[in-house]
Amino acid sequence: MAAKTLYTVIVADDEDELREAVCTMIPWREFGFCLVGNASNGLDALELVEKYEPDLLLTDIRMPFISGIELARQVREICPATNIAFLSGYDNFEYAKQAIRYNIISYMLKPLTMEGLAAELKIIRQKIDAQFAQFRHASPHQKAEAQNQCAAMLMPLVLDDYAEPEGEEQAEVYAKQCGLLRDLDYKPCYTVMVSILLSEKGLNCTKPSFVSSVNTLAEKYLRSVSFFASGKVISVLLGNPSDFNEYLHILADEIPRMASRVLGKRCRVGVSREVNALTNLHGAYREAMEALRQGDLSESGAQFIGDLIPAVKGGSLLCKRALDTLEQHYMDADLSLVSLSEMLDVSPNHLSACIKKYAGETFINILIRKRMDAARELLVNSPLKIQEISQRCGYTDQHYFSYCFKKYCGESPNAMRRRLNSEKAGERS
Repeated sequence: MAAKTLYTVIVADDEDELREAVCTMIPWREFGFCLVGNASNGLDALELVEKYEPDLLLTDIRMPFISGIELARQVREICPATNIAFLSGYDNFEYAKQAIRYNIISYMLKPLTMEGLAAELKIIRQKIDAQFAQFRHASPHQKAEAQNQCAAMLMPLVLDDYAEPEGEEQAEVYAKQCGLLRDLDYKPCYTVMVSILLSEKGLNCTKPSFVSSVNTLAEKYLRSVSFFASGKVISVLLGNPSDFNEYLHILADEIPRMASRVLGKRCRVGVSREVNALTNLHGAYREAMEALRQGDLSESGAQFIGDLIPAVKGGSLLCKRALDTLEQHYMDADLSLVSLSEMLDVSPNHLSACIKKYAGETFINILIRKRMDAARELLVNSPLKIQEISQRCGYTDQHYFSYCFKKYCGESPNAMRRRLNSEKAGERS
């Protein structure tokens, strides 16, 4: 086991005794894991995930502040390559459905013995091994023949600038014949994604086998057909607008993360805007290539052409707009990286990268600091009750607010107010 990759893991559970037992009694390295952190609530767990980008998050479902279900949703947004395993004291079908939705690798019911958890960790290890192996090694796809037929049909539409709008009907007929379209009444949107791998010297080192790796991830989220051409993996993704809104940025972000973690290589991904016709695929390909060429060409990551048009969506100007918008909406309880990105009409991963690069810290840290600064100001200069202050600062749960406040300010809201009032009284006397 020592020669194998140690998968990083974070444990989150509000039962202190259970969490401590899991952290200390499980021989993590023996099972192929490295414990990098633990949390007693969903908020701390989310911060740890953002910091460490672990291979596995082992979390309870019922936790303070952010539930395991909500935590899974947000982890999928900021770190899609992280596997999630649920611990639950409830054999609830609704929870099981949510587990399926967020692609949970394991669902364990409490009470759980250390022996039972150890056995499940061995199974989880095998599943992650299989994921890494599938991404690392090209293997014959079960639907290889159908994929090849679709790729042969799509390749000229993507690469050649000859398609005329009046040829759309014929293109759709061919697409139906090869199985790309279910029927001629099915009118999906299309996006083109281009992926390349970079060597240590920053040179393109993409091989045809990388098609299989991209397909392995793409099929988790969207219908796709990928092929290799001129040192690039070119993917045509199909779906409706809601599919793209929910999954496209997650997929585009997961490919570079997995390439780095599994292949040890940097990866760049360029993504076009949506088009609604097969004859528009060449234009979408040109957009994806333009996106691929933007920014530091030696850095990993995904670039969306929609994030680069107009130019005000790029770089420091975008960061400034994001911070200005956060300043206006920090009191909204449902403000998140995703909702902020929707306000600014950019992808969440592009916005997150810009904030980290130009502000020097993560979105969640900036949001918490703004809310805590506002809360401290209200504590000092207003007679509002703690509950009213928490609501004005974007917290519907007063206990959640008090926890964040103490963590950030070093004392509880009530303790700070008492101390400040005492200091004022001392000054007056």
